[in-house]
Order: sequence, then C-alpha cells, then structure tokens
Amino acid sequence: MNIAEIIRAPMVTERSTILKEKFNQYVFKVTPDSTKSQIKDVIEKYFKVKVEKVRTSNYTGKMRRLAMGRPEGRRADWKKAFVTVKKGQEIKIEAEVPKSK
Repeated sequence: MNIAEIIRAPMVTERSTILKEKFNQYVFKVTPDSTKSQIKDVIEKYFKVKVEKVRTSNYTGKMRRLAMGRPEGRRADWKKAFVTVKKGQEIKIEAEVPKSK
C-alpha cells in the first residue's frame, strides 16, 4: 500500500501544533475510505515511528453557491486522522509527503 493512497496531506494549523506540543499527536487529511489500521501501518512504515493510537473524524462537504444562474454545488467529503506517536518520537512534517492526484 502506497502512502499517497491513504494520506492526502498533513494539516498544519494552530490547533494541530498545540496537539503536537502537548500530546505528541499529529493531524493528517486522509482518504474517506481509509481505516485506522491502514493509517497506522502507513504512518509507521513511512515515518518509522511507533503509533500508539489513531482517532478519525469524518466531515461532510459544505454546500457552495456557484455563479449566477448555476445550481448550487457541493465540496467533497473528507476525513481527518489524529495520530498519537509514542513518547520521545516525532514526525518531521517538513519531510515531503506525496500529494494525491
């Protein structure tokens, strides 16, 4: 299994940096059909760390208005994964993560 098939991008926000500093958790945007065990395997294999726990949350795409006269559209559904790494280990977010197509 390729990392690009599971992980879309790391999420670097104010909240994710606080989670990283306090709880050693990292946040990733993942494909909606990926499972916790798939996410754990890919993170451990690619970043060479020990994953303790993976929590996920699904988000429904927002409704979006388009230009005049067009019907309303909708953004895609997506999933977020919170990955807890073993104490003393870290993931280098600056490392290149393959982007999905």
